[in-house]
Parts: sequence; structure tokens; C-alpha cells
Amino acid sequence: MGRYVARRLLLTIPVLLGASFLIFAMVYALPGDPIRALGGDRPLSPAVIAELRERFNLNDPLYIQYWEYMKNLFQGDLGTDFRGRPVIETIERALPVTVKLAITAVVFEILIGLVAGVLAGIRRNSFFDNVVLVSTTLIVSIPILVLAFFAQLLFGLKLGWFPIAGTNDGLYSYLLPGLVLASGSLAYVARLTRTSLAENLRADYVRTARAKGLPTRTVIVRHTLRNSLIPVVTFIGADIGALLGGAIVTETVFNLPGIGREVFNAIRSQEGAVVVGIVTLMVFFFIFFNLVVDVLYAVLDPRIRYD
Repeated sequence: MGRYVARRLLLTIPVLLGASFLIFAMVYALPGDPIRALGGDRPLSPAVIAELRERFNLNDPLYIQYWEYMKNLFQGDLGTDFRGRPVIETIERALPVTVKLAITAVVFEILIGLVAGVLAGIRRNSFFDNVVLVSTTLIVSIPILVLAFFAQLLFGLKLGWFPIAGTNDGLYSYLLPGLVLASGSLAYVARLTRTSLAENLRADYVRTARAKGLPTRTVIVRHTLRNSLIPVVTFIGADIGALLGGAIVTETVFNLPGIGREVFNAIRSQEGAVVVGIVTLMVFFFIFFNLVVDVLYAVLDPRIRYD
């Protein structure tokens, strides 16, 4: 196990380098001049523009800019944006908001999606099973933008159950956007759990366990559910990385100053250092959670071994 984890961690190095270069190249290829955009309606003087372009290496080709960025990165410096603000400060300010939102979404995803999927799988073709299938199909068919505005209107403005914007109410502010963010994922978790559980309930080892006279709860919890959770854990692990990548639509609609909104603003203003710094960090999170999922496989199924 230790050798497997070490190999996976070593593989993160080329992945992080490749991801950072691709993002850097895409930002570099965007049309427009970020320095001229700094002045807004009052254009900067040619002397100031020349000085800023020289300071941020914008006159150099792509590979030189990337080399300079990586040299600073290996020294622990994520660089600064074109307004002189350190990128690390932007991440420190925005990351806690996205982490709280992602944790809230994952809790909803696990509680609602897993419970609904287990109950639907046990009671296949029942009324509850049909309700789960219809409701999850409806949820995944609605765009997240429409769902977010509908949730704001119904649960925020009409019923007044939740705040509709900002983080002034602490953790309570994350409940509604977290539920909206988790809506599509929990629908997939519910359907995946239902299908996997229903399939395993027909397996030979389950029939053997029942023939031995084991209680239904024991058969489901100790034998069937454990094996059924492997594809679900895979999905949730990958989804955690995606959620930490920043939910741009959700954070924008609910006015949450998180990573997603920072990346969106940085792309618009061609802040290459900000985009690369944040995205590289998110790629690391994605790889890390996928590694955790791989380790959990051996916990859920003792037959799985890593050499």
C-alpha cells in the first residue's frame, strides 16, 4: 500500500506541471491586452504600459513567461496579479468560502443521495423507487443556473427560509447554495446507489447469506451495501475535487466570494498568475481525493490489494 501511494504521489508532479502549462498557455492565447484593461475608461500612458509589460514579462514569448513563473513557484511564490496583490492572498481569502460550500454540498450529496438510493434499491419498482427515478431525472435535466434562481425565489424570497446572497449569516448562508450545488450530484449518487445495490442483491453470495438465515438488515448492511458503495465512492471522490474546483455559477448567483468567482474574474482580466495558481491548487486537490478513493477501495473490499 505504501509503495502504491508513493507512486501515485510521484505521478502528481508531471500532472501538475502539465496542467499548469496548459492553463498558462490558454490564458496567454486570450485576445486583448490585460495592461491596457487596467486603465479602464482612462487609458494608461505609453510609458506606464511599457513599464508594466516589462515588469510582468509580457513582452517575452510564452515559454519564457512560463519559466519565470515556475522559478518563482518553486521558491514558494505564486506571483502577483497586475494590481500588485499577491496571488496567495487571493487564494487565502477565497478558498475557505469554496471549501465551506463544497463540504455543505458533499454532506447533502451523501445524506440525501445515498439514503434515497439505498431505499430505492431495497424497494425496487415500489412507489418510492419510482419517485426517486422521476425526481432525479427532473433534477439533472434542469440547468444549474435555472435551479439556482428558482431556489432563491422559492426558498429565499417567497418562504424566507434561507438567505439568498452573501455570507453574512455564517454557515447558514451556505445551506441553500450548497443544496443547489449538490442537486445534480446527489441525483447521480441516488441512481448509482440504487442500481448497484439492486444488482448486488441478486448476487449468489447474497442468496447464500439469506439461505444461512442471516437477518435482512445484516445481509444488506454487511454484505450487499459494502460492495455496492465502491462505484458510489468513486463518483463522490471525483466530485469533491470538482466541487473544490469552484462552482462558478453557484458562487456568482449567490454572491459568494469563492474560488470559482475569482477564476472567472481572473480569466476575464487575463490574470495568468491568478488562474494558474488557483487551477494548479485545484488539480492537486482533485488528484489527492482520487488517491483517497483508491485507498478506500481496499477498506470496502478486502479482496482488493495494492502491490
